[in-house]
Amino acid sequence: MSGDAPTAPVTLRAYVEGATRVLAEAGVGSPRHDATELAAHALGLPRVDLVLPPALPDGFATTYAGLVERRRAREPLQHITGRTAFRHLTLRVEPGVFVPRPETETVAQPAVDEARRLLAAGRTPVVVDLCTGTGAIALSVATEVPGARVVAVDLSPEAVDLTRRNAAAVGATDVRVERADVRDPDLLADLAGTVDVVVSNPPYIPPDAVPTDPEVRDHDPDLALYGGGADGLDVPRAVVAAAARLLAPGGLLVMEHAEVQDAPARDVASATGAFTDVGTAPDLTGRPRTLVARRVAAAGVGDSPA
Repeated sequence: MSGDAPTAPVTLRAYVEGATRVLAEAGVGSPRHDATELAAHALGLPRVDLVLPPALPDGFATTYAGLVERRRAREPLQHITGRTAFRHLTLRVEPGVFVPRPETETVAQPAVDEARRLLAAGRTPVVVDLCTGTGAIALSVATEVPGARVVAVDLSPEAVDLTRRNAAAVGATDVRVERADVRDPDLLADLAGTVDVVVSNPPYIPPDAVPTDPEVRDHDPDLALYGGGADGLDVPRAVVAAAARLLAPGGLLVMEHAEVQDAPARDVASATGAFTDVGTAPDLTGRPRTLVARRVAAAGVGDSPA
């Protein structure tokens, strides 16, 4: 009796390898990682093992193909899966709110370290995260330094709502989340002169430096990207001014900026007369991406001379 041999089912590895090729051809920077993440998402799993793969349900091929097509069109992976990893957290991510990047994890580190140092000294550290977005930095501090008082601020109502939901999801229900403009001279007036750490990843892109990656250019909100002014530093200047008002003497300012803005950012901090030990810290790749400075009690900035 003759007949065709039964066709072997397509394996999960084969699906992922095919998707990897499609995404690589589309210019996606991490095609295999994204293909694997999309497979896990299609299966409703946090991750998949291609060596010992799970059984594929009916309809997987169609579902997976749809997800891969969205990523091929350069929709951010985080928007498709609805989540992203940041330090020790998994955070909800939604369109309309800036997607936190891995390099910002190094911005959170000095804030975490300072809060831990103060807590070990018997203090209750007060940490303010300006331009919080998803709440990534604020919630990292809150969960890594239990006992810290954390305040998260953003102008975007979508970001404020998402931060509150992320806070509830990670168990940081005591984080104070405020909708406010960092340029408001009365921002967090009740905390003026009492804050130990101001940390921020503000918008800082100049108007003529449109991002080349479609994921950023077409999907991150302009409010979270462009810092204002010809140099993109209007909002960062407001962050530094807010930090000068909010920080207690000796308090720490930590602020992300573009790698070409390290000297201008230091100049902004130094020009206030409110900071000492003004320097720049590198990101994960060694690029100068973070302003770090200490608050001093200096005449002319609202304090008596030190």
